[in-house]
Amino acid sequence: MKEITKEVYLKWYEDMQFWRKFEDKLAALYIQQKVRGFLHLYNGQEAVLAGALHAMDLSKDKMITAYRNHVQPIGMGVDPKKVMAELLGKATGTSQGLGGSMHIFSKEHGFYGGHGIVGAQIPVGAGMAFADKYFNTGGVTLTYFGDGAARQGSLHEAFNMAMLWKLPVVFIVENNGYAMGTSVERTANHTDIWKLGLGYEMPCGPVDGMNPIKVAEAMHEAMERARRGDGPTFLEMKTYRYRGHSMSDAQHYRTKEEVEEYKKIDPITQVLDIIKENNYATEAEIEAIDQRVKELVEECEKFAEESPYPDLSVMYDVVYDQKDYPFLPHKL
Repeated sequence: MKEITKEVYLKWYEDMQFWRKFEDKLAALYIQQKVRGFLHLYNGQEAVLAGALHAMDLSKDKMITAYRNHVQPIGMGVDPKKVMAELLGKATGTSQGLGGSMHIFSKEHGFYGGHGIVGAQIPVGAGMAFADKYFNTGGVTLTYFGDGAARQGSLHEAFNMAMLWKLPVVFIVENNGYAMGTSVERTANHTDIWKLGLGYEMPCGPVDGMNPIKVAEAMHEAMERARRGDGPTFLEMKTYRYRGHSMSDAQHYRTKEEVEEYKKIDPITQVLDIIKENNYATEAEIEAIDQRVKELVEECEKFAEESPYPDLSVMYDVVYDQKDYPFLPHKL
């Protein structure tokens, strides 16, 4: 695995801090009704992404996930200003404002959504991995889903085919404990979701999803296995979200005390503690990082706010193009 150096820790801190503040800004904009519909935030789960990115080769690896999907494309290289513009429904967004919060997408940067149907991305991720194997690209697909989606039948079909064909895919369940609002204990007779892989003789196991080092190590091992042609791995990232399932979630299923307990192992704080213990940065340098993060979030907000909404005609330009139905001219 690539060494986790001083520079990596500093990048992790800056990236995770930016992702957290970016999402906090989105929450504020949602309250102002500038972000419409649903909004699912990633606060608390940043280590899962930071660790994975350390193990990835962004020139050929891909990622697909559910609808808690704003910061992943940013981590993979998508301009955060375009992501925020998409959330505000603006023409400068990643999908010209037509996808919104739940459907961020960038083929250029290997990020394939953003899927609103629970569990829909699981077989799609396996299909992407099949394409990599078929065309011998050497790429690996990271397929993320939540603990609620682990109950979908499509998971079992995808697991079976992925093992049968030895597909270069890593299945990752981000177990934040509550799915939409129901604890894991109430949805199955087992609490160790990773054990679902045992039925397919798929390498599987739990990972501390609050620690980017543990995530990076597990992801590296799984991705190397996939690149060797040995097939998929199933990892259960044991993580926690500090905000509700969505902004409309009243969170009656958990206590404020529980949330505060998990904040004691906040992934950003863990990385910052290592930086301070090893004197990787002075207080002034840390403050400078925080200031850069603040300024970049402000730039994203300004860009999104000042961008125009898409023209109404675009709504007709993106519908299915049928040769014998010439009544809608298509420009896209």
